Amino acid sequence: MAKKHAGAHGSTPATVALGKLGIAFEPRSYHHDPANTDFGQEAADALGVPAERIFKTLLADADGALVVGIVPVAGMLDLKALAAAVGARKAVMADATLAERKTGYVIGGISPIGQRTKLRTVLDESALDFETVLVSGGRRGFDIEMTAEGLLLATGGITAGIAR
Repeated sequence: MAKKHAGAHGSTPATVALGKLGIAFEPRSYHHDPANTDFGQEAADALGVPAERIFKTLLADADGALVVGIVPVAGMLDLKALAAAVGARKAVMADATLAERKTGYVIGGISPIGQRTKLRTVLDESALDFETVLVSGGRRGFDIEMTAEGLLLATGGITAGIAR
């Protein structure tokens, strides 16, 4: 995959961060329907990509610390597995307002890359099964396609089985 820049798609903190790191990505834009709140499935349908290859970014509170879990939109985040992956006893979903404030992104457009606050990140290990995966590029209607290895490098993340 050739290194891309946001270009006509506009830049976001995610694309700026990838550019600074020299990590290759492919911008993938689509029309977001404001009435649609199933953001991941909307992306899969609009981009013609299996939902198993599109990953959603979720924030959880693990023993008082915010962590990022990245799982396929076709599945759900296993909070117990996420807690175990970061050495916590328990994890619960983070408040949406807090997630937006800490990441600098809006719900439905939270990218795991270029967040306002650097958070521990765990990518579901299923991402390693694909040549490329897609994550939010930092706004609704804009995804970034890249390798799982590039995503881990960009986020400083680890992999674990955190999806169910």
